[in-house]
Amino acid sequence: MKLKFFTILSLVFSTTFLKAQDSLMLRKIYDEALVNGQCYSNLHYLCKKIGARLSGSPNAQKAVEWSKKLMESYGFDHVFLQEVMVPHWVRGAKEVGIIVDGNNKISVPITALGMSVATPKEGITAEVIEVHSLKELDTLGEKIIKGKIVFFNRPFDPRFIETLRAYGTAGDQRNAGPAAAAKYGAVGVIVRSLTESLDDFPHTGATHYTPGGLNIPAAAISTKGANQLSALLKQKKSPQIKFYFKQNCEMRPDTLSYNVVGELKGSENPNKFITVGGHLDSWDLAEGAHDDGTGVMGSLEAVRILKVMGYQPKNTIRVVFFMNEENGDKGGLKYAELAAKNKEEHIAAIESDLGGFTPRGFGFSGLTTNQFKNLTQWKQLFEPYGSGRFVAGGGGSDIGPLREKTPGVVLIGFDPDSQRYFDVHHTPNDVFENVNKRELELGSASMASLIYLIDQHGFN
Repeated sequence: MKLKFFTILSLVFSTTFLKAQDSLMLRKIYDEALVNGQCYSNLHYLCKKIGARLSGSPNAQKAVEWSKKLMESYGFDHVFLQEVMVPHWVRGAKEVGIIVDGNNKISVPITALGMSVATPKEGITAEVIEVHSLKELDTLGEKIIKGKIVFFNRPFDPRFIETLRAYGTAGDQRNAGPAAAAKYGAVGVIVRSLTESLDDFPHTGATHYTPGGLNIPAAAISTKGANQLSALLKQKKSPQIKFYFKQNCEMRPDTLSYNVVGELKGSENPNKFITVGGHLDSWDLAEGAHDDGTGVMGSLEAVRILKVMGYQPKNTIRVVFFMNEENGDKGGLKYAELAAKNKEEHIAAIESDLGGFTPRGFGFSGLTTNQFKNLTQWKQLFEPYGSGRFVAGGGGSDIGPLREKTPGVVLIGFDPDSQRYFDVHHTPNDVFENVNKRELELGSASMASLIYLIDQHGFN
């Protein structure tokens, strides 16, 4: 009986000691991030000295070269590039969008969807059919749609607390809408921008054509422009309202680019990896500050913090700047392919691609019920910093392919506050000035803290 009592007492003491030790480590991590943080100044350089970084562009290559040098300057154990072929889509001259109401012509802001084809040189003018879902196309059929411009006008559902869910339920009209409309003979597509904000910033984003199908030009219209067009269509008979748009985009041959990778080698398990990262590429309308400059710079900062603190990881910690998340996911696919080829065991992969806003917590995929319950102790460590919300379900586009290629990996999504993200997402407004320094630093500290805990304790 005495032996059992002392065994329990020993376990309680050990757990309490580890918790105190971890708590002290997290405090030091946050102190380093908030006092000596470098992610904000690094983000400034990326946004202001390099700028937009669409895959295949000269700026994307500049970002690769600069990122590699930056990682090397931090004294990581290994910094290298992974070759990856990426699509090279070019927007061309600024788009023109006009609502034609008889003799009245109303200019509205539009932007070509990524991967869209161009209009004819003279542009397209056609009657407009407003729909709110892809299913409506099936109901209307070719007889009504043929020769017209389909206007997808489904807004964000404001009832979702997490705005990413609203984005998910509205996104099919942009992703698949143009291909679906083309099947019924539409000559073009206009899509309401994917945001709840009411403004004149059109949101770009990739669309996906059906292989072998007809490719028709597609553009996003600002939410104010969408409301104006919809109101006119309701006020008058549809044949009286037409839409004119002109865009000059083109698809060029795939080009060579790179993932940028930096490592702190594990002292016990060098071929077991904890990965953290985001995507280095961005859309071409602005500086890609929140999408995803904050993701890559915050992830790099998390590893820099551990390095400068003299932390010796048990497992290899790897920061990855993925290329081509926005219009192809080629970087994430290549990373997973090489991980499998090199027989790398990934313990966990953390992705930051929801902006640099106030950190709230993390989402986890791949844990058993008991493993997820065990995270309760970690949640308590994060609560003093406001980022103790741990939920089931997490990951991201770039780390997603690891699930198939490296079984057993836990995929983790860094979850900042989501309320403002889709105000700037894929818009000309995604600039450095819209990033808060302290919020970005707190996010990097939360990721560094999670990496430390995973490295020390695993998930069991």
